Amino acid sequence: MKLDILAIGVHPDDVELSATGTLIKAIQQGKKVGILDLTKGELGTRGSAELRLIEAQKSAKIQGVHVRENLGMADGFFLNDEAHQRKIIEVIRKYQPEIVLSNAPSDRHPDHGRASKLISDACFYSGLRKVETTFDGLPQIAWRPKSIYNYIQDRYIDPDFVVDITPFVEQKLEAIMAFSSQFYDPNSKEPESPISSQNFIHHIKGRWSNFGRLINVDYAEGFLAERPFGVEDITQLR
Repeated sequence: MKLDILAIGVHPDDVELSATGTLIKAIQQGKKVGILDLTKGELGTRGSAELRLIEAQKSAKIQGVHVRENLGMADGFFLNDEAHQRKIIEVIRKYQPEIVLSNAPSDRHPDHGRASKLISDACFYSGLRKVETTFDGLPQIAWRPKSIYNYIQDRYIDPDFVVDITPFVEQKLEAIMAFSSQFYDPNSKEPESPISSQNFIHHIKGRWSNFGRLINVDYAEGFLAERPFGVEDITQLR
């Protein structure tokens, strides 16, 4: 299956927190969308790797994404080296996305910035035909996405552009809360974490509202661009 957009996150729920409104919007427009999680989030304070995988698939179903995979890299201890790059390259060549969304280049969690560079490097090397990979025993064709955009997660970063997600906020919230082991649950016996309080949900919704205000809509998601992008018609910009 060829994808229009492949959203990559180092932890299951990274994409949900930062870019799911954009993905749902794209799906509603008829685009093919997939999610790739690099790790199972096994170092998270709450829940378990096995539970995160179940929650990830539940969230994918809520969003309507066409495919979701997990590479099983070591949470916290993956490297930006050839072995890890090749794992991502194989997925990029498998689905040939036009656009890749990835973690922010700098964030509170050190995995996010490291994953951002790993993903960016893998996207570049995926376009080199002399980097040979196989899938199901067959050689893969070189493929480089046209664009890489970084979604904004924990730390505030001024966005290069924002996407109106106002009609999809409730569905986005439902997709986030599918990770019930991670976020606010008054009945949970798990230890508290920086993202498990009820206030955290208010915080992230406020972030979307702040991004929305930039283009005079209720809610939006913010992104960074690795390079300037072309515009066909400046009168269509908000």
